[in-house]
Amino acid sequence: MAGHDNIPSLAEQVSRVPTQPGCYLWKDAKGDVIYVGKAKNLRARMRQYVTLQDERQKIPLMMQLVASFDYIVVETEHEALVLERNLIGQYHPYFNVDLKDDKSYPFIAITKSDLFPAIKYTRERHKPGTRYFGPYTDSRAARETIDTLRKVIPICSASCAEWRRCRRIVESHKGEEDIVNMICAQNGRPCFDYHVGRGPGACVGAISPADYAKNVKRVERFLSGHRKDVVDELTSEMTEAAETLDFERAARVKRRLEVIRGLDDRQQVVFPSSVDIDVIGFYREETISAACVFVVREGRTVRTCEFILDKGLDVDEEELQSGFLKRYYDETADIPAEINLSVELEDAEALGEWLAGKRERSCHLHRPQRGEKHRLLDMASKNARHALMRYMMRTGYADDRTNQALLELESALALPAPPLRIECFDISTLHGTFTVASMVVFTNGRADKGQYRRFKIQAELDEANDFVSMSEVLGRRYAPERMADERFGSRPDLLVVDGGKPQLTAAIKQLEALGLDIPVCGLAKADEEVFVPWDETPVVLPTGSASLYLIKQVRDESHRFAITFHRELRDKAMTVSVLDDVPGVGPTRKRAIMRHFGSMKRLRAASEQEIAEVRGVPADVAKAVHEALVAWNAERAQASANQSEKLNALLNN
Repeated sequence: MAGHDNIPSLAEQVSRVPTQPGCYLWKDAKGDVIYVGKAKNLRARMRQYVTLQDERQKIPLMMQLVASFDYIVVETEHEALVLERNLIGQYHPYFNVDLKDDKSYPFIAITKSDLFPAIKYTRERHKPGTRYFGPYTDSRAARETIDTLRKVIPICSASCAEWRRCRRIVESHKGEEDIVNMICAQNGRPCFDYHVGRGPGACVGAISPADYAKNVKRVERFLSGHRKDVVDELTSEMTEAAETLDFERAARVKRRLEVIRGLDDRQQVVFPSSVDIDVIGFYREETISAACVFVVREGRTVRTCEFILDKGLDVDEEELQSGFLKRYYDETADIPAEINLSVELEDAEALGEWLAGKRERSCHLHRPQRGEKHRLLDMASKNARHALMRYMMRTGYADDRTNQALLELESALALPAPPLRIECFDISTLHGTFTVASMVVFTNGRADKGQYRRFKIQAELDEANDFVSMSEVLGRRYAPERMADERFGSRPDLLVVDGGKPQLTAAIKQLEALGLDIPVCGLAKADEEVFVPWDETPVVLPTGSASLYLIKQVRDESHRFAITFHRELRDKAMTVSVLDDVPGVGPTRKRAIMRHFGSMKRLRAASEQEIAEVRGVPADVAKAVHEALVAWNAERAQASANQSEKLNALLNN
């Protein structure tokens, strides 16, 4: 259903969409699909987009690009979810969550359609008649798993020339499976793996299809993480061989059991009970993120997988995790009974039905709040963070992103060149007392902490006045003697003041008074609007853009630095006055106490008895000093906690 420039409008077209379940495809002016979604009620869900009732940050930007749409009606929400995943795989829409690197990941595969199925390492797209295990993000781990597995359970390798020759013999004698062993024995040649015990000898008719099928089932259970069944079967086989005095066979099976136990020794036991779960942790940067999957089978972590995603803080956490789940479990057949995530998903019920259908048994999504599962989820998130940091370092992502941010700021703020040196100022005060200012510097898009400066505001203020404070600090920073001082670095390419029009006006007037022409802008806290001198309308940097992320990072760092300095001054003032308020402590005793302990830190940690040991301090005075210090420590801890809450609130704005 393509829209046009004339009537009916997009909203009118949406009003005619049916109320059935289905998938919708938003398209741009070129007709390219830019977003695919699913809904229980197509009309109601799509109306949220055109009326901007959807609160996700990306929606206003996306809807500016939307020119038309299509939709597909299905019977159930479960069918809509399956269709959504297929459409995302077909179109790879820009606004949907997907893998950053869309390469194919390695799998371990069993060629189930063959009379003698073989095991192989592969990156191929899934083929009918082949069962796939994975994905593995570490190709070496996948190959080592195959190598170890063949030491435990003899199975043919798909790369073996003699197995392929045996396969051709079998294919040329269709319908003669009962005599295929005899044919292979007559026409086949033994491979090297058969001689060393890794191959079962299908190439020379040494194993029947029925016995070979038992080995294949063991391999499948082993790769699914259910090793206990394999261990039990091998133990019974070893016992039976020993009872029949077949000690050579018993020794061979014992060596295989030792290989499995060696694997278990290297793996972390995460649960006292035998559970089959996946634990998925995420870590997000501005427009990129990572997911780490811990695959836990029979209470043991059998595999970890790491993925880089093409969305980060520019989408909400629920959308990111839901998008990854659909992509990951669409490609793997290894689905557990439970999947642990850090958020509750709106479409959890539909996802559970889809996964249960693939698994042919129940599967549900769970958000652990405490205990071992929660601990493992935290560990998965930490591993996701490390995976993302490695990716960013390996690919130079951070440098590319920074360069992009500087170029975007040059264009958006009409600067003569990219702002290689950015200076940002922030004021911190408490009702006009302990008023301070911070100056943070970003050089080439990175924090340059050696250039940071702190200022005590000297103007006498009865109440908070950011206008006066900003004027003073800029006058001091950009005074001729400071501009000539090499310790203050070079002239900035961009001056950022924290706040809206009033702070920007103060900065412009002060720079004009100094005769300086420095590009300046103000960043408002509420809507991330950037105010500029040459336009009454603020500049709105695109959500998720590198430029917005950089300028917010600069602003947040100036907040942090200013609040830290303000807290230091307030605490210092409290420290000086705490002994002055204690009865019986005059200047002489105060000097004696401080000389005895050497620092306020040691005095605060002292006991009443230790204070009484100071010469000239009676026991009753020592008790009063100790009680005052205890009260002051408690007050200081509470103030610190309150300030931390304020700082976090500011940084999360």
